Formats: sequence, C-alpha cells, structure tokens
Amino acid sequence: MTRGPTLSAHRLPYASDFTGRADIPAFPEQSRSAPAPIPLRDFNSAPAEQVREALLACLHSPHWARRLADHRPYPDLDSLLAASDEAAYDLAPADLAEALAGESLPQLPDDAYSAAHTALSAAHAAYEARFGHVFVIYLGDSAPGEALDRALEGIRSRLTNDPDDERVVTADQLRHLAKQRLITYLRGAHSHTAAARQ
Repeated sequence: MTRGPTLSAHRLPYASDFTGRADIPAFPEQSRSAPAPIPLRDFNSAPAEQVREALLACLHSPHWARRLADHRPYPDLDSLLAASDEAAYDLAPADLAEALAGESLPQLPDDAYSAAHTALSAAHAAYEARFGHVFVIYLGDSAPGEALDRALEGIRSRLTNDPDDERVVTADQLRHLAKQRLITYLRGAHSHTAAARQ
C-alpha cells in the first residue's frame, strides 16, 4: 500500500526501538511548547512577527498564522476565534500538509496499561500507512480518563474513511485544536472554553 501524497512518514515508536509504548495526540495545552498566555489587547498590539510565531504554536501553518496576525485588531475573543475558523477552512492542501507535519504525538501517561500502548501503536501504524500523515483528534471535551478510549475509538473508526473524506475530518480536527490552543494562549482575556467545542 502506498502512502498518501501529502507527507512523509511520521516517526512512531513501533519500529525496532519499540518499548511497548505508543503515542496519542495530547490535549492542546500539552501538545507543544506553548507561548505564555497574554490578554487579547496585548495580542492585538504586539509586533506582527511575534504574534505569527506564537500562532504557529497553535497551528503550524504560516498561511493561517499570517492571516490572523494581519487582520488584527480583534474586538473580542469570539471575533478572533471566528477568524481562526475561517482561515482554517481556507487552508489549501499544501497548508494542511504543513500543519499536520507540525503536529506532535506526546507519550501516553505512565499509568496507561500496556495493552493500550500496543493497541494504539498498531492503530497509528495502520492509519499512517493508509493516509500518509499523522493522526490528529480533538480531545478537549473529554475527561482525562476517557481520552485514551476516545483516541483509540476515533482512530479505528476513521481507518474506514475514504482518503478524501479523511482529509475533511482531519482538517476539522485541526481547526478545533487550533481554537482550543488560541483560547489557552489568550486565557488572560477571559475563559471561553466552550467556544472551542462548537
């Protein structure tokens, strides 16, 4: 089976160095080195390059980050989140591939049972072989104890998708992740977690 046309393989821990551990996509605030949270007024007034760099921690798409930075100022967080959605919907296939290449797969918690590591490792391998890119899923509305089961259920159900359909699902999951990361980054403005679930 050949890989999809968008990305090269993402390294997963199931090769010769397999230690019985697998990775799952993290909650947004755990997925990367996040910039320090700032209020919206500071986001609006910061230098464009600084804002673009911070936005790349939310979604690794220079096109998306540049668009959000260039359309400042935003009157409120809802306006910024709406702009984030619009920019994410407009990502070209190359932009989506670039965003996926920037996604990381943090380790499962140490107390996760070994069968889960094995199951997720196998599921990730099958997913990447089928679609040619890393699996991403938004888990922000899951209780921490349910995240593992939701990730495994999600990857198994999405393995049956047509590649074109899966690109749509993947783009939607990235859009949700970007919104949640924006909320985390701008939590100095006010708490707005529910908006990321829409």
